[in-house]
Parts: sequence; C-alpha cells; structure tokens
Amino acid sequence: MTQVPNRQKAKRSSILAILALAYAVAPVLVAIPEAANELDQVPMVTIPAGAFLMGSPEGKGRADEWPQRSVYLDEFTIDQVEVTNERYLRFVGIMGHRNPPNPYGTGVLSSAKGIEHLPVVQITWYDAKAYCSWATKRLPTEAEWEKAARGTDGRLFPWGNEPPTAKRANFDREWDEAKTLHPVGSLSGGDSPYGVKDMSGNAREWVQDWYHPEYYKNALDRNPQGPDTKGIVRSIRGGSWHSPTADITTTARGRGGFALQTHGTGFRCARGVEGQTQKK
Repeated sequence: MTQVPNRQKAKRSSILAILALAYAVAPVLVAIPEAANELDQVPMVTIPAGAFLMGSPEGKGRADEWPQRSVYLDEFTIDQVEVTNERYLRFVGIMGHRNPPNPYGTGVLSSAKGIEHLPVVQITWYDAKAYCSWATKRLPTEAEWEKAARGTDGRLFPWGNEPPTAKRANFDREWDEAKTLHPVGSLSGGDSPYGVKDMSGNAREWVQDWYHPEYYKNALDRNPQGPDTKGIVRSIRGGSWHSPTADITTTARGRGGFALQTHGTGFRCARGVEGQTQKK
C-alpha cells in the first residue's frame, strides 16, 4: 500500500482544519427554536453584525426616509413572526395586564374563535413594551427592524424589488372581521433575506424609537437608537392589511402616539447581544 508522505498528511490536515473553522464561524441565518425556559415560545432569527443600507436616496420614497446611508449594527435576534393573540393572551393571564379591545365583535378578545394565530392588534406602545419586557426582550430599534426586513442589498421590499402580490403581503384591503388578518408566517413568499416573516403588511409594528421626520439627516451610523430628544410619537414600521403599496416598503416610516390603538397595529420583539445597551 502506498504511504502518504508526512508533509502531505500535515498539509491535508491543515486544509481540513481551516474548512472546519470557516464552517463553524459562518453566520447561520435561520430561526433559532424557542428554548424550553423561554416565556415567549416563538422562534427568533439571528441578524449578524455588519452594515446595511438604511433609508431611501433623495427623490425616492418620502422625505423622512432621506438620506440613504450605511448603518452598522451589532448582532441581535428578532422574533420570526409578529406576536399572536394566543401568545399575548397568555401574557395577559400570567401578568394580569389589561386585555386589548376585541376588534372581531362583542365580548373579550379571548371569547373570539379562530383568531389564535392572527397577530394581536389594538396594542398601544406601552402594551408592546410591557410584553417584550416580560419576555426578557425589548422592542427593536427602527434600524434593527429595517435591516431584518431588507438585508444588506438595499431592497425595497423584504422579498426583493418586485411589486407586492397577495402571495407576498396582506395589504390594500378593507376590514372583513376575522378574515382580514392572515395567520402569522402564512405568506412565505414575503420572507425577508433572513427568513423573518410578515414585515410588509398584515399588522404594522411598533418599534422602540421616538419619531422625528428629519432624524436621518444627523443620525448615528453605528447602532442608532432614535432621536435623543423625547417627542410625543413613536415610530411604527411595516404597514398593515389596509396600507397601500407605498406604506409597506422596507423604508416607509409610520408614527403614532403612545396610546394609539388601531385594528392594524401590533408588534414583535427583539433581543440584543449580552451587554448591549439600549435606550428605554
């Protein structure tokens, strides 16, 4: 049997070691299954550290999206889907938090049938913050939300630059009771590059930041967390079942007062790396 020279063996071992290391450190852009000890039983998606294009070039989108700039974010995780009625009502039952209004008829929300997997709506910013805190998470920043929605190639919609369709997003509709909202994660054609779902349409989503129409002009380019000056409205992203195409892009910015409750506004939570500081 032919013997392999020791030098060739060593070279082959070195190559295999390098390949194994590269595989080990490569970013895994898949949902992390919920841990058994998590209060909020939902998969979360890891968004790797790095830069992405935030906002729109001047002349495109709306003025509050200008200018487009490169923004660096530390690694974070974000819920793969919006918070559902089922998950939110569990929080209400455990914490004694107030019930949200029932948009589907009379009686409390828990009495409505067949709505368990629909995104919870009629949620104030305070309600969303309370839920995320209970789950040992937080609301995502505007920058985190946008990167999770569009990736690093500046795409206009989570799925790319092609126009929205009914297979990609739930949008531009009239209210039709429990048939209006789609079960979370049911439109796989609308997934973001990272596999985050329903970031265009269905339910608009509260984020952490204060809203200011000219914030992007002087915003930080590393882990921005919204204007330093407190305002009276918070940012909302993603558009809803009722939104036109212009409102469900990855760059479109909405806003609402803390107590705003509408049939189209819900949320999802995020979590930063250990030791990462965030504004309240």
